[in-house]
Amino acid sequence: MRNRTKLLALLLGVAGAVCAQDNFGLRDGDRVVFYGDSITDQRLYTTFTETYVVTRFPKTNITFVHSGWGGDRVAGGGGGPVDVRLWRDVLPYNPTVVTIMLGMNDGRYRAFDQPTFDEFSAGFKHITDVLKRQLPGVRITAIQPSPYDDVTRAPLFEGGYNQVLVRYGDFLKQLATEQHFGVADLNTSVVEGLKKANELDAVNAAKLIPDRVHPGAGGHILMAEALLKAWNAPALVADVEVDAGRKEAVRQRNSHVTDLHAAAKGIAWTQTDEALPMPVDMKDPLVALAMRSSDFMQALNQAPLKVRGLSAGRYALKIDGDTVGTFTAEQLAAGVNLAELPTPMMRQAAEVHALTLKHNVMHFTRWRTLQVPMEKNQTAHLLKALDALDELEGDLLKEQRAAAQPKARHFEVIAE
Repeated sequence: MRNRTKLLALLLGVAGAVCAQDNFGLRDGDRVVFYGDSITDQRLYTTFTETYVVTRFPKTNITFVHSGWGGDRVAGGGGGPVDVRLWRDVLPYNPTVVTIMLGMNDGRYRAFDQPTFDEFSAGFKHITDVLKRQLPGVRITAIQPSPYDDVTRAPLFEGGYNQVLVRYGDFLKQLATEQHFGVADLNTSVVEGLKKANELDAVNAAKLIPDRVHPGAGGHILMAEALLKAWNAPALVADVEVDAGRKEAVRQRNSHVTDLHAAAKGIAWTQTDEALPMPVDMKDPLVALAMRSSDFMQALNQAPLKVRGLSAGRYALKIDGDTVGTFTAEQLAAGVNLAELPTPMMRQAAEVHALTLKHNVMHFTRWRTLQVPMEKNQTAHLLKALDALDELEGDLLKEQRAAAQPKARHFEVIAE
């Protein structure tokens, strides 16, 4: 009977993980291009999103290209007219998914003006028309513009510029309904986070979007959360419950527990999670403030561990020999979120993110310092250099995926 219970728990865990993946907006084999202005060009919400996907679904093959250019509007900008941008920086990658984040510059940083809005609406429709015509079946996510900070500082005119961006976002939501593509609101939840942060720590809240336009890492991780939620991203990393008295794993979702046995003053086991937590740098005070001002951990980063059946007292939780926290028996029975602790899994996820950043730097170097400046000088040596950088980025992507693969970890819960 006990073996049947263990098998059922394992099958339910696998089924739960598969269902979560099936509901997610990205699929195995997808190629995602992030298209937009300087906020996309910062490569922060985009790289946070990429790292989440790679660490949460390490067995899937989903690739990402970051094609933001500072100053862009729907008509284009510093990288050239919009059709140049699309044909050079989006279409050649043959994406299956394209996100479009524009509007911040299109509103001209002034009160709402109908002719200016008409330019935006017509220009955005042109972009989606080109994408759908050239990439049949492409899945578009229109991003409602991230906020202009009228929260931590007084608006510059009545109503404030962010209300202009909200109107632009409302249009995108309507267009998405009419044309049957996705939409992600990167404004509302970030504004809510700014308001809460302003109540908690007004000085640091003003630094989340320091120039009122371009968020730092703390603001971008909230933007990544909004995009991932629009794609139905699962909260679950792994969920394990151990009964120390019966020496049995009574729940293991998206995780596999083996070799569970009594240890000196406690219990030990081997655990292999099928995903990694999203690495969050809580040492960064602005990221920490963003976490306190949002539901990021609850919505996207849940790795609960419960250990019941322990005698009263305090216990050290060790993973691979490292003490990651000390807890009472009551706290362990109620559950702790491993995604909030400095675990080896968190360090592994941070290594994945470092490789995410490296391959994006490599792509940026190839694109912006060689391909575009020298596009009128297509010499054989230039083409060889571009090919070599593509291969180098491919090597970094292989390293990134290898770094994300599940590893068996040794857990111990030891009485102090």
